[in-house]
Amino acid sequence: MKHGYEAMSTFIHGLKPSYLQLKKCSLALLLSTLANDTLAAASPESLAHAVMLRDRAMAGSTAMQIVTSLTTEVGPRLAGSEAEARARDWALALLNEKGFANVRNEPFEMDAWRRHAEGAEILAPFPQPLAVTALGGSVPTAKSGMTAELVLFETLDDLKRARPESVEGRIAYVSHAMQRTQDGSSYGYFNEARTAGPSIAAGKGAVGYLIRSVGTDSHRFPHTGSLRYDADAPRIPALALSNPDADQIERIAAGGERIRIKMNVDSSAVPAAQSGNVIAEIPGRERPDEIVVIGAHLDSWDLGTGAVDDGAGVGITTAAMELIKEAGLAPRRTIRLVLWGAEEVGLLGARAYRERHAASLEQHVMGSESDFGGGRVWKVTADSKTEQGDQLFADIAAVLARIGVAPGSDDLPGGGPDLYPLIAAGVPTLRLHQDGRDYFDLHHTADDTVDKLDAASLDQNVAAFAVFAWLIADSHVSFRGVEASDS
Repeated sequence: MKHGYEAMSTFIHGLKPSYLQLKKCSLALLLSTLANDTLAAASPESLAHAVMLRDRAMAGSTAMQIVTSLTTEVGPRLAGSEAEARARDWALALLNEKGFANVRNEPFEMDAWRRHAEGAEILAPFPQPLAVTALGGSVPTAKSGMTAELVLFETLDDLKRARPESVEGRIAYVSHAMQRTQDGSSYGYFNEARTAGPSIAAGKGAVGYLIRSVGTDSHRFPHTGSLRYDADAPRIPALALSNPDADQIERIAAGGERIRIKMNVDSSAVPAAQSGNVIAEIPGRERPDEIVVIGAHLDSWDLGTGAVDDGAGVGITTAAMELIKEAGLAPRRTIRLVLWGAEEVGLLGARAYRERHAASLEQHVMGSESDFGGGRVWKVTADSKTEQGDQLFADIAAVLARIGVAPGSDDLPGGGPDLYPLIAAGVPTLRLHQDGRDYFDLHHTADDTVDKLDAASLDQNVAAFAVFAWLIADSHVSFRGVEASDS
């Protein structure tokens, strides 16, 4: 096997003219990684193709066109709803039109939830309406609503420590101090107030629950999101306040006034609803049973049009697949695009995928999901457990360095929420870390619309996903702790 400058030079002279649109500086960088007669995990041919894919994506991809189509022609896509079904139809038509192989829907059944109406107001001491939204899965109030005194807690831990007699018969309000971060790292900690808070409050006798929205904006757009009722606690209605409205309540309370609130939730449960995962593939030419998974979730919350969460991911990963296919490239392994259903309500599509594909999970080489908006990728990490995997990760990082992506030192599993069930089954993951400093300004709000996305940033994401998917799919490398032989 040739390697170093000799192999690269031989390959480049054999390329079609359309492939020779590689920038000289890009080639110089790539050649330098193969200098000194070292052997990269990726072949020179694969590396040159990766550079070509990167540069083509940066010149413009179809990602913005795709997410615009989804959010315009379908709009909000609540899990288990008729709109989510239309989104699956939209995706199947799009993926077939683009000529991918094995396009299909893998259906599953779920218990769904519907929002009908919601509202809240301060009755005393200073009557005024509040900007609120029901948390996903909230039970309804009586049709006439529910009125009670408010008891305030600065943190969820304060609620956990509260005496039941201080909460009983009241509406519990929980605040928090979530801050914006580049990687969204504060979300997991503060999100417990939304998911677990209602049952904690109910266990102490609360009749209703209000939370400061788990978000970082200062607009009157409350953030929804799923709650989880405990089986051993009463189910109480739960609402999220916009951050300015939460500020208003806290200002009133700081004056020593008792606050009386009326809240209304009209919602319903829909048992045995239908959802599904939409799948498309570029089959592998040598090892078609070995799978590299990329994707995003197709469902969204029902307040905005789901552009940032997660129409952007749908556009990015579909455009990356399209870029590889349109370049006429056939990887050794199969690249599988999965548009998961019902992510927002508990990773139901991800769990259904793991169950359906349990027999082949050992042949899932690696996975990554785009589910953090449309900000530029700034870091890449992977949980490789082999020397060859580490080297291939270094090859990926070297190609992505030209578009501002640096390798990170964190090798913990990640790759996106819908990968969690696969991680639990031992599937390695790679994570393309996006700049999410404004993500939680928009996340789960009515302000999540396509005008918030930037086409050039999406194109940079497409470049990163195309390079990652191509280089891993066109290799023989294992990341699981057992070295694969290169043949």
